[in-house]
Amino acid sequence: MTERVRLDKWLWAARFFKTRSLATEACQAGRIKLNGSVVKPAHDVRCGDWLLVRSPGGEFELQVLGVSDVRGPAPVAQALYAETEASRKTREREAEQHKLAPEPSVQLHGRPTKRDRRDMERWRG
Repeated sequence: MTERVRLDKWLWAARFFKTRSLATEACQAGRIKLNGSVVKPAHDVRCGDWLLVRSPGGEFELQVLGVSDVRGPAPVAQALYAETEASRKTREREAEQHKLAPEPSVQLHGRPTKRDRRDMERWRG
């Protein structure tokens, strides 16, 4: 382990993104904040830094506990950071709401019939 490592490498090693190129794209799109500011993928990450990561898995607010530029097993990756309790609760609440939300396609029953099309035209005016 080193004292500092590139941000995109760290995000990949900590398993927030499946590939390093996805981590780079997220940094360039401004979805990663280091100590409150948007930074480029080549910016160095050190122990004690605070990150806000918006990834497909949700929004994580975390503190960097260790740095690594090698992608290892999940338990090793999870030891690189500590997520705040507020962040964890927010993600759990969003996941619960997502589970309870109705599936959008439940009301759809295939292609509209001729009668449905005529009704839609009548609604539109």
